[in-house]
Amino acid sequence: MKKGKNTSMENALHIENLSKTYPGFALRDVSMTIPCGSIMGFIGENGAGKSTTIKLILNMLHRENGCIQVLGMDNLKEEKAIKERLGVVLGEPNLPGNMNGIKISRMMSGIYSRWEEEAFFANLDKFGLKKEMKLKAYSRGMKMKLSIAMALSHQAQLLILDEPTSGLDPIVRDEILDIFLDFIQDETHSIFVSSHIVEDLEKIADYITFIHKGKILLSEDKDRLLEKYVVLKGPREAFLQYAPSQLIGYKENSFGAQAMIERRHLKNNPRSETLAADPARIQDIMLYFVKGERS
Repeated sequence: MKKGKNTSMENALHIENLSKTYPGFALRDVSMTIPCGSIMGFIGENGAGKSTTIKLILNMLHRENGCIQVLGMDNLKEEKAIKERLGVVLGEPNLPGNMNGIKISRMMSGIYSRWEEEAFFANLDKFGLKKEMKLKAYSRGMKMKLSIAMALSHQAQLLILDEPTSGLDPIVRDEILDIFLDFIQDETHSIFVSSHIVEDLEKIADYITFIHKGKILLSEDKDRLLEKYVVLKGPREAFLQYAPSQLIGYKENSFGAQAMIERRHLKNNPRSETLAADPARIQDIMLYFVKGERS
């Protein structure tokens, strides 16, 4: 369910024409916008540029071109103020195994001026974590919950999450998704989440941005995106009614052929009746755009 926009600040994140070049890879003119009170799912294959984009947002890398505004502020000029209001999860916490929740809270209070120990301990309790337990006794799922508890305990307005549910069992993943949905009940809160687990994003995201080989292929409202495409399957000859340019990722196999198409191009004629048209999911959209070969 989409949230209304914050009246004092329209966007949680705005990126325009962002570029970064490495040997053999280039992030080119990346642009996207996350309205306040919403969740943006960031998808793409390994090496597509997701982590590079996140590091540029956090000013962990030097960008070559473009601008980034976080919570209405320039991420270079107002970096310190921005980081006070960001909750960042880039994986499991890189902390000594002999630390526990009490020691972590003491450490974090020296990093964030708005650190709330009571909120942190309440989050630990909510996530089933004992504040006295040492990190070396944590499972991977517990460590990820700890990272999220830390991100939620200093009045953050925007969460930036890189693969927060990767490698976790379905029950823990579902618990973490519920945490994210609870977070954005406050319409001043927003989430930018990169994930390979696209079914998780289908559950919680309001918007989807798809990056491939350093370029944004699409950045749209999730519901409109899923409504936009259908997957056609059937005899090869039935696809002849469509122009090749209309078929996204056309593929033939021993049973016939399949392709993705924009719903607006669907035709109503006898030949179309031999084609099954199924709603496209996010994973279908990724696969057909990237791996499909057009005939």
